[in-house]
Amino acid sequence: MTLSSALYRGNVMHRRLRPKRHRLAYKLAMALLDLDELDALDRRLRLFSVGRFNLFSFRPRDFGDGSAVPLRDQVAERLAAAGIVSEGLKVSLLTMPRLLGFAFNPISLYFCAQADGRLIAMLYEVNNTFGQRHTYLLEVGEKSGAVVHQDAPKRLHVSPFMAMDQHYAFRVLPPGERLALGITSRDDDGPLLSAVMDLRRQPLSDAALLRTFAAMPLMTFKVAAGIGWEALKLWLKRVPVHRLPPAPAKPLSVVLARPD
Repeated sequence: MTLSSALYRGNVMHRRLRPKRHRLAYKLAMALLDLDELDALDRRLRLFSVGRFNLFSFRPRDFGDGSAVPLRDQVAERLAAAGIVSEGLKVSLLTMPRLLGFAFNPISLYFCAQADGRLIAMLYEVNNTFGQRHTYLLEVGEKSGAVVHQDAPKRLHVSPFMAMDQHYAFRVLPPGERLALGITSRDDDGPLLSAVMDLRRQPLSDAALLRTFAAMPLMTFKVAAGIGWEALKLWLKRVPVHRLPPAPAKPLSVVLARPD
């Protein structure tokens, strides 16, 4: 049986444009998990487990609403509630797996496709370091090209150095030999921050996982620690700090595609 799940490795870059310029870049590895293949992955791989400790692991309750309801069913329910029709729904989740039991995912992506492979929706699940989560469910228009363009108003406080009155523009190259995500955050005065993730596909195998661990042995820890380190540098640059607002009243924002 050939699995569609894969490992993606590459680079992430963040560039802040104002009020002070700031840039960071780091290497990253993420797993693209077909949510129908979780049991098969757990059986097939020695270094990757579902729901239990391993060198790399995936715990479904880290995502969605945190309940025991299967993630695929949660996604299907959200699509149906938004009026998005899905025939033979396939859901793949791009996220950092736990490494030695630890992971913090600032953003995870759900690719929702019809049985024929056509992408119909994206879910952007965003976590901040204050224990809050918000998901943006954005429909994909029927005439979307190779790169999917979407946008949504900001609903979750992510960084104390960024105000809430902002808008996100997303650019997504769906999974293939390459997978890419670009996010631009802007306010009424123009772009504030841009982030780009550019990844290349590898088989999700024990050999690939072992190579990833050898190349990035503290990957998930570095991501979490790096957030604090970059915050310190921004504070030293005297970038204004914004207070933490209440969590969004609703855990989900829905943006439907505009009629063609």
